[in-house]
Amino acid sequence: MNTESIALRFANPEDSASILSLVKELAVFEKAEEEVKTKISDYEDGIRSNLFQVIVATHPEEGILGMALFFPYFSTWGGKTMYLEDFIVREKYRRFKIGTLLFDRFLMEAKNQGAKKVKWQVLDWNETAKSFYRKYPTRFITGWENGTIEFGVISDK
Repeated sequence: MNTESIALRFANPEDSASILSLVKELAVFEKAEEEVKTKISDYEDGIRSNLFQVIVATHPEEGILGMALFFPYFSTWGGKTMYLEDFIVREKYRRFKIGTLLFDRFLMEAKNQGAKKVKWQVLDWNETAKSFYRKYPTRFITGWENGTIEFGVISDK
């Protein structure tokens, strides 16, 4: 594949089916396919309302090859932060440096939007991803655990 024909752009609502497909591919890789509860309409609504932004890597013949889905939040210790929720390149295209193109564009966009830092999660067993992130001035933070509450899964009290 000719990488010169790969373009980066912001997603629009019409890209939502491809975005959900990438999310499901990531969930399969993370051995958590059954945890994906979102629908195409969730992505359409989120893009329209600017709840989140998605940078997609596209090829004229292959369509969307990868994405970086992110949104801002305010850190009381660090100020405006851009959170990278999902970052994935379809498996068969991972050797073409598309991840680097996407991640660099995400970092540039975070700076352009006034973020003081970026943040994301990576599974502790995903050494390939951790190796990728180590190419940047990444600091992995130990000692913190994720806490979640899913509404509709527990009884409302």
